[in-house]
Amino acid sequence: MANVQEPKGFLRVDGMDVVDGDGSKVILKGCATGGQTNMENFITGFPGHEHEVRRALLEVLGQEKYDYFFEKFLEYFFTRSDAKFLRSLGLNCARIPINHRHFMDDLNPGVIKPEGFRFVDRIVDACAAEGIYTIIDMHTFPGGQNQGWHSDSGIHRALFWEHRDLQDRAINMWVEIAKYYRNHKWVAGYNPMNEPADPDHTNLQEFYARVEKAIRSVDPDHILWLDGNTYSMDFSGFKDILPNCVYAIHDYSNMGFPAGNRYTGTDEQKQILRKQYERKVEFMRKHKVPIWNGEFGPVYASPDQPEHQQINQERYNLLGEQLRIYKADQISWSIWLYKDIGFQGMVYASPSSPYMRLLAPFLEKKKRLGVDKWGRDDTRVKHIYEPLIQHLKEEIPEQFQRRRYPQHWGLEGHVHRVVRELLVSELLTYEFASYFEGKSMEELDALAGSFRFEECGRREGLNEILMKDAGL
Repeated sequence: MANVQEPKGFLRVDGMDVVDGDGSKVILKGCATGGQTNMENFITGFPGHEHEVRRALLEVLGQEKYDYFFEKFLEYFFTRSDAKFLRSLGLNCARIPINHRHFMDDLNPGVIKPEGFRFVDRIVDACAAEGIYTIIDMHTFPGGQNQGWHSDSGIHRALFWEHRDLQDRAINMWVEIAKYYRNHKWVAGYNPMNEPADPDHTNLQEFYARVEKAIRSVDPDHILWLDGNTYSMDFSGFKDILPNCVYAIHDYSNMGFPAGNRYTGTDEQKQILRKQYERKVEFMRKHKVPIWNGEFGPVYASPDQPEHQQINQERYNLLGEQLRIYKADQISWSIWLYKDIGFQGMVYASPSSPYMRLLAPFLEKKKRLGVDKWGRDDTRVKHIYEPLIQHLKEEIPEQFQRRRYPQHWGLEGHVHRVVRELLVSELLTYEFASYFEGKSMEELDALAGSFRFEECGRREGLNEILMKDAGL
């Protein structure tokens, strides 16, 4: 796209709308660049947590090759070609998930690393050149802001809420980020925290009040996009409305995952989708503030699965119904996910690419063991974990099982988090890293290059739905 002009002003909140510098309503429709500046296990195929796999790869590759591989990976994963593709679909926004470790080290917490800006700038600049807004999303925090793998804590507790110094570090980091991007009008704003999970339901609001004030002290113009508590699904603890803020839900449906019921488009299922959405946006309707759906989207069956074409069509239909709900309310949204290894992304690393060919045996093993929470199929390991879960159910009274937050995980979810997603996954990290042992610089470049847009496949069924929603 040539001759893209700078927006006339910053996006801002006006009642229940987001408007541009002329006061015209703007509906942001986009996707997340997850897997790049914040890596996740199911997106690029490693087990466990990003910091663990980075540590294992450093041990195997040595510093020089390690630095080279990740530099090339970050360079190739999202380029101007990717931004052009988003624009071709009619999308106008990219959410950029970031791991806080790009900006700070735990052993040197007072120093903000400048290379973090370089990595984010690549995405911001590529999108701006195509007239695409970006939302900067901090996806991980020291100590972990939630109990999930995607906070990259390596533990099953959200220690961020228990230590004021961790919160102070995060606020200082946001001040530096806001200072850096304060004049950038193609930045639609800041998503200060992805999927917080505060067990007390009070610390989050205090943190938002502090970070909002701190950011405004250096950048009074950009919108803040604020996630609800308990993985962006719960606003029951929210009391105050902060100025120039959009409140964000995440709206995944169980019917889009292997463990959920298959979506057949019945009136009852459509009503379930509507009720789920309405429950989450009740807070926004009451306070007459804008709604942003920061994450949603099904996962997709691979070609080796029975009925994969039928299953995927059902999930496309599910996605289409969700988009109809959002269009009726004219809300902004960001689908998860843009790019991966063929699980959920709009584009994906080709099965014939060097990266996928190298890791094929490991990816099959990881799939068989079901170590990634996101969309896993327990068929081949269910008999191993069920006796443990049943034993705990028999020994621990139900009322005490329900005390463990997040309660909606159930006992099963908490067992799997500790045993599979922590212990088993961490042990597998070393095996994953061993596949990179002895690789030359040229081979590492080819592995990273597997994620270049020009080398990737496209999930056409998904992209056609998004393009249709955009009116193209």
